[in-house]
Amino acid sequence: MKIAIFTDIYAPWGSGGIASSIKAQKMELEKLGHEVTVFCPGFDAREKNVVNVPSHRWLRINKSVVSKRPTVVEEFVLQKFPDFAEFDVVHVHYEASCSLAGVRLARRFGLPLVQTMHGREDMAIAINIPHPWKYITASLMNHMHAKYLPHRLKIKRDKFQALTRARAKMWELMVNQANYADVMIVPSNHFARKLEHYGVTRPFVQVSNGVSAELVQEEFAQRKLEEGAVLKMIWNSRLSHEKRILPFLQAVAMLKRPYLLYVYGDGNDMKAAKRYAKKHDLKVKFYGMQRREKIMRTMAEAHLSILASYNFDNQPMTLLEAEATGLPVFFCDPNMLEIVPSESYIIAGGPEPVAMAIALDNFESATIAKMSKQMLKHRAEVLQEAQIADLLGAYEMATQKRPQD
Repeated sequence: MKIAIFTDIYAPWGSGGIASSIKAQKMELEKLGHEVTVFCPGFDAREKNVVNVPSHRWLRINKSVVSKRPTVVEEFVLQKFPDFAEFDVVHVHYEASCSLAGVRLARRFGLPLVQTMHGREDMAIAINIPHPWKYITASLMNHMHAKYLPHRLKIKRDKFQALTRARAKMWELMVNQANYADVMIVPSNHFARKLEHYGVTRPFVQVSNGVSAELVQEEFAQRKLEEGAVLKMIWNSRLSHEKRILPFLQAVAMLKRPYLLYVYGDGNDMKAAKRYAKKHDLKVKFYGMQRREKIMRTMAEAHLSILASYNFDNQPMTLLEAEATGLPVFFCDPNMLEIVPSESYIIAGGPEPVAMAIALDNFESATIAKMSKQMLKHRAEVLQEAQIADLLGAYEMATQKRPQD
């Protein structure tokens, strides 16, 4: 099968995350003999069959390179690939310029289109954009998106997820793009239900994100924590508003038990996080962006992987990578209960710093060994090689009779 993947973020531009899962998909598909071409902005193109589309030289969003407008990307792709119609399927991962170009090209040439819905764009706006710019920003993004993919559905504010006009605009953007696909992929059931609520009518297939087996080739030991010993925690996510690094550091400042927190990643809250940690004399080590191999080594020595986001993540790679290494996890969002095995986690009673601190102080040290044993038991389930059959099933579904528009 000849597959075109369009994504606005691709490894190595993220510290893992969805970008690393997409790269792992490409590798697994190629191992099975499929021909995969990735179109993305800002990549250094040393990897075979990765095409760097026209990108803005200085513009960055969360330190990631941004491609130029969809029509420019389309023209470039067709110059490089005049036989674009020979692709068997187009797989799109995001809702920004490069991914929009992929949708438009698939529709233009009548190619089967698969769309993976990864993110909560409504929450990204709600959390990252200050008042009074939330609605203005969301409306502008919605307008620009509709310029390239005309919208058929309007979403109004409600009491479910679209709690504000700005969030309603972003749900409108997500739902309309999803309905251009022949098959929609979602990584979690709870996200699928939300999309269906707002009017996605395309058939969907639940396909988990996956961890590359190359990152976790070694055998990981069962973690153990002796009573009174230092609790070693690792933060392996962006340092951003939506990931809630600052509320978690506030929780850490309240801890009574001995601890050490390793922080990997970068983002718009890095400086504030460092200032807070220094001001409160927290036992935190910041490492910034590092190679995945180094992060995995730290995970092998840790007792808990930390995820502090709330009502934002759909299937965070942080949890999957922890499972792949046998590392217990801590989170406060009950949606994440779908993601990890039973008895492998600590969940806070709420998203507030005090609730997180209470949960971290009150668990029994001996339970770390039990949780780690559960993670090790299920670690093979989150490898990309275990997800590839479901992905190919979605491709095959899309190449069959396409739904009527």
